[in-house]
Amino acid sequence: MRFFIITDLEGVSQTDSFSQTRTSDNRFKGPSMKQLAKEVNAAMEGILSVYPDAAIDVFDGHGSGGLFAEDLAYGNYLPPSSGKRCHNLQGYAALLFVGQHAMAGTINAPLCHTFSSRDVMYYRLNDVFIGEFGTHALQAGIYSVPTIFLAGDDKAVLEARMHVPEIETAVTKVGKGLESAVHADPIEVLTVIKERVKRAAQRIHEIPPFTAIQAPYHFEARFYEPINKEWLSQHPEITLVDERTYRIVTVDLFQLPF
Repeated sequence: MRFFIITDLEGVSQTDSFSQTRTSDNRFKGPSMKQLAKEVNAAMEGILSVYPDAAIDVFDGHGSGGLFAEDLAYGNYLPPSSGKRCHNLQGYAALLFVGQHAMAGTINAPLCHTFSSRDVMYYRLNDVFIGEFGTHALQAGIYSVPTIFLAGDDKAVLEARMHVPEIETAVTKVGKGLESAVHADPIEVLTVIKERVKRAAQRIHEIPPFTAIQAPYHFEARFYEPINKEWLSQHPEITLVDERTYRIVTVDLFQLPF
């Protein structure tokens, strides 16, 4: 069986400041990256405890890099530059998230954002506000792949359960604000992640793929700053609503900028 893990840096235990994530300098980002690898390894141990021969792909979903590949004890590391691979999950048994944060605008959600923590105010799909969890889970659902697990802050967990009520989860911290959280013990949370992933793998056929949002897709994106006109000229499929908002209507989910 093949499993796909999407990772991000903002949702791990002991990380609650953008100074730890909005940087390419590993002096500031490195401790969070080390913790992420531990949480990912715990998740993979959970999978392997149920399916010892499982093949696991680990996608580094943090734009500037959130993992040191050599820290992964198992699995196949996919760097951020391979991002398009997570669009096609055909043939995978399940999708999992580790280190996940909530969508932009979520109350008291630490480091919440939607794809870009600097630029995107919100994404909305068929009138539903949607973040990184929802978009990737929906992409997996196109291929009938269930999203079975998420580890992240408590607001990210609530977001995941809103989309997939049957999902297994592990809370790494409780959000108290955009850059404030009460953290789970960074060692103890590894045991929780392993056990919850093990349970998710055992329940894989009880967790349905996320398919609640159907084509045609009416997508709207709004940004904090005016949209670049040169970029707009290269995308004739876009309808400009105002200087900071655009819309796309399509029947192909994979034409959208997730």
